[in-house]
Amino acid sequence: MPVVTMVGGGQLARMTHQSAIALGQCLRVLAASEDDPAAQVSADVVIGSHERLDDLRRSAAGANVLTFDHEGVPVAHLEALEAEGVAVRPPSKALRFAQDKLAMRTRLTALGLPVPDFADLAGDRAAARGVLREFGAQHRWDVVLKAVRGGYDGRGVWLVDDEQQALDLFDRADASTRLMVEARVSMRRELSALIARSPFGQGAAWPVVETIQRQGQCAVVVAPAPGLAPDVAEQAQQMALRLAEELGVIGVMAMELFETADGGLVVNELAMRPHNSGHWSMDGAITSQFEQHLRAILDYPLGPTDIVAGPVVMANVLGAAQAPAMSMDERVHHLMARLPEAKLHLYGKGERPDRKIGHVNIVGAPGASVDEVRERAERAATWLSTARWTDGWDVHGE
Repeated sequence: MPVVTMVGGGQLARMTHQSAIALGQCLRVLAASEDDPAAQVSADVVIGSHERLDDLRRSAAGANVLTFDHEGVPVAHLEALEAEGVAVRPPSKALRFAQDKLAMRTRLTALGLPVPDFADLAGDRAAARGVLREFGAQHRWDVVLKAVRGGYDGRGVWLVDDEQQALDLFDRADASTRLMVEARVSMRRELSALIARSPFGQGAAWPVVETIQRQGQCAVVVAPAPGLAPDVAEQAQQMALRLAEELGVIGVMAMELFETADGGLVVNELAMRPHNSGHWSMDGAITSQFEQHLRAILDYPLGPTDIVAGPVVMANVLGAAQAPAMSMDERVHHLMARLPEAKLHLYGKGERPDRKIGHVNIVGAPGASVDEVRERAERAATWLSTARWTDGWDVHGE
């Protein structure tokens, strides 16, 4: 069977490995440590850094394809591997748009896809400060400062309310951090259009989902997005499929979107790998995003993306402010006893505040209430995080 190397040993690699097993493979993982989530479960682990070309070469040796559980690999390293004949999927020419927000915004604008108004704050500091002041005044200081590279889960993003706050943030920024500014979008909610594309050019799109963010990171995903007009959902899917084709993406890609107050769509972020907004597909879709990613990068025919039953809700399990005294094993025991329909996915991570340590999926029956399914999923995730039931249930009946 083919050998697939995944750069990065996090939870995305761990869950991709689960799908690789079913396909008769053993996912090779380039991990920073033997304690990384994927390194705990794979029998083929290369310990090294994604920032070292020699380590990337070692992990790619003899593999049919090299892919990623994060977008942090230097593009120059990937170009060197491609020149040596390594099948890098997604290729470096596409991945750079997931690494660089400014390049992504510029490219999408050229393709006629909707993005927030933006401006580059690179170059001479005094000139860039002037650009910021002009842009902010134009948008009544309803703007967002962003790091062009490296930010995620709310990091590298600063919401500002007035000129002084924006200028203070700009002045305090490290000189090595390239910044951009963009207009804040008046939005109804956030959506995600998850698609996959193969080298053959076949594409597949899952139902568009609603994502609920808390403190800058994804907390809950509802599939399909409740109340989303069919034509808007199709527009989002077609935008993502078209962009993947234009950029030459191979594998899974998530296009994160704002649904605006007037019902339009604006592109926010791109991810060229399995994505948090697709975790629901592990239990709620005919083909999970992890299996589909493998099918895509190996140029297998893609699988159907239909939802298997009623509404599906994923809730992230985040580390509590203080880890509970109750062991995770006991928390799992009680969860299974009280909500046996909850499908649990733990990542093998230690608990610390706000760290993603797992997620819970609940698949509703056909016709089930979205609100009821969501309440159960969030109740389960909160229990696993805090060892407290949100409805006051007493575990031991005391």
